[in-house]
Amino acid sequence: MHNTMMRYVAVRGGLGLLAVRRACLLYRFAHSAPQSHHRPIKKVMVANRGEIAIRVFRACTELGIRTVAVYSEQDTGQMHRQKADEAYLIGKGLAPVAAYLHIPDIIKVAKDNNVDAIHPGYGFLSERSDFAQACVDADVMFVGPTPETVRKMGDKVEARSLAISAGVPVVPGTDSPISGLQEAHAFAQTYGFPIIFKAAYGGGGRGMRVVREYEELEENYQRAYSEALTAFGNGALFVEKFIEKPRHIEVQILGDKYGNVIHLYERDCSIQRRHQKVVEIAPGFQLDPQLRNRLHSDAVNLAKMVGYENAGTVEFLVDKHGKHYFIEVNSRLQVEHTVTEEITDVDLVHAQLNVCAGRSLPELGLRQDKIRVNGCAIQCRVTTEDPSRGFQPDTGRIEVFRSGEGMGIRLDSASAFQGAVISPHYDSLLVKVIASGKDLSTAASKMSRALAEFRVRGVKTNIPFLQNVFSNHQFLHSTVDTQFIDENQELFNLKPTQNRAQKLLHYLGHVMVNGPTTPIPVKAKPSSIDPVIPPVTMGDPPVGFRDILLRDGPEGFAKAVRDHQGLLLMDTTFRDAHQSLLATRVRTHDLKRISPFVSHNFNNLFSLENWGGATFDVAMRFLSECPWKRLQELRALIPNVPFQMLLRGANAVGYTNYPDNAVFKFCEVAKENGMDVFRVFDSLNYLPNMLLGMEAAGSAGGVVEAAISYTGDVSDPARQKYSLGYYLELAEELVKAGTHILCIKDMAGLLKPESSKLLIGALRDRFPHVPIHVHTHDTAGAGVAAMLACAEAGADVVDVAVDSMAGMTSQPSMGAMVACAKGTKMDTGIALEKVFDYSEYWEVARGLYAPFDCTATMKSGNADVYENEIPGGQYTNLHFQAHSMGLGNKFKEVKKAYTEANKLLGDLIKVTPSSKIVGDLAQFMVQNNLSRAEVEERADELSFPLSVVEFLQGYVGIPHGGFPEPFRSKVLKSLPRIEGRPGASLPPMDFKSLEEGLRAAHGDDITPEDVMSAAMYPKVFQEFKEFTANFGPVDCLSTRLFLDGPKIAEEFEVELERGKILHIKALALGDLNKAGQREVFFELNGQLRSVLVKDTVAMKEMKFHPKAQKSIKGQVGAPMPGKVLEVKVAVGDKVEKGQPLCVLSAMKMEMVVNSPLSGTIKAVHVVADSTLEGDDLILEIEE
Repeated sequence: MHNTMMRYVAVRGGLGLLAVRRACLLYRFAHSAPQSHHRPIKKVMVANRGEIAIRVFRACTELGIRTVAVYSEQDTGQMHRQKADEAYLIGKGLAPVAAYLHIPDIIKVAKDNNVDAIHPGYGFLSERSDFAQACVDADVMFVGPTPETVRKMGDKVEARSLAISAGVPVVPGTDSPISGLQEAHAFAQTYGFPIIFKAAYGGGGRGMRVVREYEELEENYQRAYSEALTAFGNGALFVEKFIEKPRHIEVQILGDKYGNVIHLYERDCSIQRRHQKVVEIAPGFQLDPQLRNRLHSDAVNLAKMVGYENAGTVEFLVDKHGKHYFIEVNSRLQVEHTVTEEITDVDLVHAQLNVCAGRSLPELGLRQDKIRVNGCAIQCRVTTEDPSRGFQPDTGRIEVFRSGEGMGIRLDSASAFQGAVISPHYDSLLVKVIASGKDLSTAASKMSRALAEFRVRGVKTNIPFLQNVFSNHQFLHSTVDTQFIDENQELFNLKPTQNRAQKLLHYLGHVMVNGPTTPIPVKAKPSSIDPVIPPVTMGDPPVGFRDILLRDGPEGFAKAVRDHQGLLLMDTTFRDAHQSLLATRVRTHDLKRISPFVSHNFNNLFSLENWGGATFDVAMRFLSECPWKRLQELRALIPNVPFQMLLRGANAVGYTNYPDNAVFKFCEVAKENGMDVFRVFDSLNYLPNMLLGMEAAGSAGGVVEAAISYTGDVSDPARQKYSLGYYLELAEELVKAGTHILCIKDMAGLLKPESSKLLIGALRDRFPHVPIHVHTHDTAGAGVAAMLACAEAGADVVDVAVDSMAGMTSQPSMGAMVACAKGTKMDTGIALEKVFDYSEYWEVARGLYAPFDCTATMKSGNADVYENEIPGGQYTNLHFQAHSMGLGNKFKEVKKAYTEANKLLGDLIKVTPSSKIVGDLAQFMVQNNLSRAEVEERADELSFPLSVVEFLQGYVGIPHGGFPEPFRSKVLKSLPRIEGRPGASLPPMDFKSLEEGLRAAHGDDITPEDVMSAAMYPKVFQEFKEFTANFGPVDCLSTRLFLDGPKIAEEFEVELERGKILHIKALALGDLNKAGQREVFFELNGQLRSVLVKDTVAMKEMKFHPKAQKSIKGQVGAPMPGKVLEVKVAVGDKVEKGQPLCVLSAMKMEMVVNSPLSGTIKAVHVVADSTLEGDDLILEIEE
C-alpha cells in the first residue's frame, strides 16, 4: 500500500523526490494522528434529563465509562438520576427549565467531580456555543462539534449563508435575525404569505410559528419570540418563506477531528404537528434515488466545508416537484437518531464518545463504503398529550404502565413507569417506540402491535392517534408531507380506551374513602351474604307466551291470553316490587343472576314487569347503569317470557311532557331492544295523553295494554266522582282506540273483594273478548283476597311479586296466589316449590339492599290507605322522608295532610306524577303548619310548590271533573294556562341535532339508546356519562361492593365480560395528603396498583382553586395544566368571541386561551405566574 501511494503521488503530480517525501510524511501523520491525539474518557456527565440522559448513560456503561447525572429540584424523583453512577443537584432556586440552562452550576459540578466530558443530549444547552466554549475553557471535553461550529450552525442565518457558499439550495429568508416586527412585515410584503418564524438558536418546533395573513403577524411574532426565549435563552428569530406541503427529509452525518465526514443515510420526518416530529422513518420511503444522492452529497459537502466533527443532522425540505432546500443543521444528537442506528447497526452515541476522545472514523470502522441500509425502522414519540384537545399536554401520576415489547421493538424511555409523576415543566415525551423490519410494511405492523399492547393510565397519551396513523392507507402505501396530519382529520377519530379495571379501582377507592355514591336513606350496611342461585337445567328454556307473541303478533297474543284456561300471573319482582320496598334500587347485577332460573321455571307467566316507570331514570341517577343495557341483557337471558314496561302516556318514562315524536321514537327503540307489552297509563286518566301513548306503542309493534288508574271505591254509593260508570265509559274509549289488553291499575291497593267483583265483572260483561289485567298493591293486606275476587269475576291476569318481595306496599304474594288457585279452574300451572326457591334467592338478595329497605322504618302495611289513597311506592317514600326529617312520629299527620291536599286539588287520580303533586302540597302544609281551610283562604298569597302551580296551569293534563275553583284562579292569578293536551303544542324533537351534540360531548360511541336517554333526561344522562367516564362499568361489581366497597385484605373477582375476570385485593388506605387526597392500594391480577382519591369531607376544610363548570356557558377553564404567562383582560372589559384572554405555558409550549363568546368580563381568577391544573377556572364572562 505504501509503495502504491508513492507511485500514485508521483504519477499524479509529476513531483520531484522532495515532494514525494513530503507526501509520505503527510500520509503517515494522517494515519498515526488518532492514536497520538487520543484522550481517554473515564467519566461523562450528561447535561440533560429524561430518556436521552439514560440513552447516553447506557452507552457509557457499555464502554466502561463512569456516569454523572444532574437534576433540577423538580426532578428529584426522575429515573435519569437513578440510572447514573453519581447525581448532583443544579439550579437550586431556579425555574425548572432554567436549572438545566444554568451553565456555571453545570461546569462547577463537572469540575468538582473530575468529569472528563459533558454530553449535552438534545434541547436545553445542546446547541449553545457559549456552553460548548465554557466546557473547553474548563478543560472538559464537549461531546459535539467545536464551539465555533456550534455557533455557526446554531445561528440559522449564518448556517444558511454557509449553505449558499457550499452550493446547497436554500429557502428564501432573512440573512440575519430580524430586529423586530417591522422587518417581518417588510419580508412578508416582498415574498408574500405564508411565512414562518423560526428560533435562531434552537429547534424542536419551539419558537416556530406559521403566519398566513397580516392579522396574525403580531400575535405569532410575540408567541414565537417568547417560546424561543424560554426554551433557548435567546428569543432571536429569523423569517423564511413557508414552503407548502413539503416532505421533511434529514441526513444523519458523522465527522471526526481529521476531516472525515460520512453520512448514515436519511430519515423522513414529515409527520409533524406544530412543527414537532411525531413519527420518523429511516430510510425515506419512496425517495427518488437521484434526489437521495443529492441530499447525501449536499449534507456531506456542507459538513466538510465547516470542518464538522461529531454527530449532526442536515435538514431539508423537499417540495412536490422534487426540489430540495436546506433549512438548518442540528449540531447535536437528534431525538430520532434511533431509527438510523437500527438500519445501519451504528451506535451513534458510541461513535460520539469515541470521536470526542480523538478516534478517527476509519479507526472505528466507519467508512462510507461500509455503511449499508438494512431494512426499515420507524420511531413513534409516545407523549402525554391529548390529541382530541389539540395535543394539549396532560399531567398527573401514571397509575398503570404496561409497554409493548417483543421482536423488532426497541423502547427508549425515562418516566414511563407506574407511579411516575408527569409534571408540566418539561417536554411531554413519555417513551420512544422504535420498530424494525425488512420493509416499511413489516416495521409498521410491528409498531401497530406494540402500540396496541401499551396500557397507560392516569394521563392521556397520543397512542390512539398513533394507532390511526398506522392504519392510514396513505401512510402505509404512499408518501406523506408535513400537512399529512392537518389533511387527514379522520386521524382524530380516536377510539376511546376502555380503562375499565383502573376506573373500577377508582370507584372502589372512592367508596372506601367517601362512602356510597348513591344516597342512603337509613344507616344500615348491606348484608355480607350473597344469595345462592337455585339450580337451572341445561339447554334452552321451554316455550313461553313470548313465542306466541313472536309467531302470531299482538292480536294473536291477546287472543291466546283470553283463551287461556286458568289464571295468568305477571311477576313484578323485577320492577314494581323493589320500587315499592327497596326505593327502586335493585341492580341489574342481581336481576341477571336469577334470570335463567325465571326463564326455565316460570315460562307460563303472562309477562315479567321489569322496565320503565321510575326504574328508567333511577338506573342512571342512583345506580350508575344504563337502563337500555339492563333491557338488552335481561332479554338475552329470558327469551321466552314477555317483558312489560310502564309507559306514562304522553310523558313516556319521564315526569314532563315531550314532543309527540319523542314518545313515538322511545317506543320504537324500546321495542327494538326487546320490550313486548306497553302498559300505557296517564296520571289523571286524561284520555288524549293515553291515546298518544297507545298509538306510539302500537306503531312500534308492541302489545298495547291501556291501563285505567283506579281510585275511590266503586262499591261505595257515597263516592260517585269515580263511579262504576266512569270506569266503564273510559274503558269503552280505550277499547275503541284499539287496545289489545285492558288493565286496571290499582296503584294504592284500594280494590276490595266486593269492588273487585263489581268492576271486573262489569268490564267482563261489557268486553267479553278483551283480556283483562289487574295491577294492585298490598298496602292494606287484602291484596290476595282482592286478586282472587278479580279472577273469579273474569280477570285473565293479576299481578304478584315473589313472596320475599311481596306484601306491604308491594304486590300480593306469588306463592299465596299459586297455592290458593291450585286445583281450581284458576290454577296457574306454576310449581309452588319453584316459587319457594325463587323466594329464597330474593330473601337473601334483599339483605344486600338493607340501606333502602322500607322495613327499616315501616314494620307493616296499614288499612288507612283506604282513606288517604297513597300509592304503594309513594307510601314507602313518604315514610322514609318523614323519618329522615325527624317526623317519624308525625307520619300519621303527613298521611292526613295527604288526604286534605288531595281534596284541595279536587280529588285526583293519584299516580306518578299526579301523586307527587299531592305529596308536595301535603309536605308544604305540614312544614308550614297549614290546614286545608287556611290554604284555601290564603291561596292568593302563599308560595306553592312549583309542581302544584304547573298542575293548575294544565301542564299535566285536565283532571276528571276539571280544576278546583276558586282555588285554581287564586293560585294562578295572571299566570298562563294550557288548554288541551300539553304536548300537542311542542315542536318536534330534533334527534339528529341531539345526537350530534352528544357525540361532540361524549365521543362517537353514542348509540340510539343513548340519544333516547338524553331526550328523556338530559341532565341525568349527562351526569351518568360523566360518572362512567370516571368510574367505568360499575354494574360489573357485586351489590355489596357497589354500595359499601371492599374491606381491607378482602379478595374478590370482577367479571368485566365473558372470559375477562379481574382478581382484586384491597390492601390499604393511606393518610390525607396536602392535596386533600388519600392513596388507596390494591392488588390487581397480582400487581400492585394504587389510586389517589379526593377526600370530600376533608376537602371542604381545605382551599382549592375553583373548577370551570362545563354547564355554565361563561366560565372559561384552563385547557391544559400549566402556568399563566399573561392575562390580557380585566374585570369590566368587553370581549369578542375568539379574542385572546390569557396565555398559558406548559411543557415549553405556549397556548393562547380565546374567548368562547362575546360579553363582559365578570371575574378574573388568575394572575400572571398562577399555576393551574386542567379545567381550573380562569375567568367568567357575562353575555
